[in-house]
Amino acid sequence: MQKVHDFLKRTGTYYLATVEGDQPRVRPFGTINIYDGKLYIQTGKIKDVSKQISANPKAEISAFDGETWVRVEATLVEDGRAEAQESMLNAYPAIRGMYSVNDGNTVVYYLKNATATFYSFGGSPEVIKF
Repeated sequence: MQKVHDFLKRTGTYYLATVEGDQPRVRPFGTINIYDGKLYIQTGKIKDVSKQISANPKAEISAFDGETWVRVEATLVEDGRAEAQESMLNAYPAIRGMYSVNDGNTVVYYLKNATATFYSFGGSPEVIKF
């Protein structure tokens, strides 16, 4: 899990894929954090992505650093604890202008039953489950 966190943090931007009905939806994300032994992402409850996750919590993350890319399949689980939100906001203080703990909009999700596969051109895939 730490390797996945570090890779996504280093790339700065990763892409989160969700489903809306029968239509895939992909958008850039940038928040990634380890809290309480789990890997977390963050968004706003008012956003379509949050509604898509509520309807279907299966999602996929992808990122590329120019040489290696990762695909992470997981189920996203909402964590409503203020401590989980605070941990994310502490990791990304720049988003405090848009989000705050228990504001009714800030939502954090942890990745459950995750499978991360690292790929590179010419190399064998490396699979990490967490």
